[in-house]
Amino acid sequence: MESKKLIAAIAVTALFTAGCTAKNDVQTETVSQVTTAAQVTTAAETEITQEDIDMEQFKDMITELMPSEYEEKREGVTYTEFRKYTYFSSTAGRDTNVNVMLPPDYSEDKEYPVLYVLHGFYDNEDWMTRPAVNFGTIYGNLLADGKAEEMIVVLPYIFCDKNMPYCTGMDLANCYAYDNFINDLTTDLMPFIESSFSVAKGRENTAITGFSMGGRESMFIGFERPDLFGYVGAVCPAPGLVKIQNSPMHPGQMTSEEMIFADEKPYILLISSSDTDGVVGSSPNDYRKIMTENEVDYLSHIMKTTGHDHSSVKPHLYNYLQLIFR
Repeated sequence: MESKKLIAAIAVTALFTAGCTAKNDVQTETVSQVTTAAQVTTAAETEITQEDIDMEQFKDMITELMPSEYEEKREGVTYTEFRKYTYFSSTAGRDTNVNVMLPPDYSEDKEYPVLYVLHGFYDNEDWMTRPAVNFGTIYGNLLADGKAEEMIVVLPYIFCDKNMPYCTGMDLANCYAYDNFINDLTTDLMPFIESSFSVAKGRENTAITGFSMGGRESMFIGFERPDLFGYVGAVCPAPGLVKIQNSPMHPGQMTSEEMIFADEKPYILLISSSDTDGVVGSSPNDYRKIMTENEVDYLSHIMKTTGHDHSSVKPHLYNYLQLIFR
């Protein structure tokens, strides 16, 4: 969901406030900072353990905006593109499209970690493939510079309803369909990806992030299924994850008390937002406040002037791609 005019942003904000959140039976300046609970880390470990997780070590890697040179293709660098596939979603009761980008020199003899990236309200699996986002170039340059790992990137269609094939409006029924994606992801999409490509399984090899409604859903999935996702991100996450001031009439997908990690917590949890985002309002900061009160470790990436569009998504991807699977 991309706001192109101020009036559109105001309208979308009002709609989010009025009717875009619910909990249903699917059960579903550079300003960079980190909020962490006190932790004890050990040295000379060959593998990351839950006791070793300390996100603070990564806070200096976060930059407000992406350097412009990462948007330009370079000679001698191999860039890959997204390719569209179709799988049957038993959750949605239909064939569903998904875009997949494989790393350069992809080989069935090697297993690769997987990143799932979720689109926003009204959009589809093609949103992140647009030239404005420039995903393939950014990733290719980071990979060439040794700043990102080889990975498979998956862009799913996250609207999941057996009666509606696509979003028809910002109301409760449509929000249910986005909330239902957690079931499609775990029941249908992940098995399809793992059976179709050479995937390194396990939470240490699986990441998720998303924009706007996709950011809200990626946070929900991260809190609900920490056993599956070791890396969680969100950029400009929409209201509705919990009951906050932007959604006063609704209980949200979970309670504030449920925004915690027990035995398993993510290696990285990155929340990106813009101070000038008039669409989701204070939602990202409300989520940060709750996590701080719950002593949940997270990395915070704040942009001063970007919008509720690709201008915020690109810096988030630039940072997030460098943090995952390291």
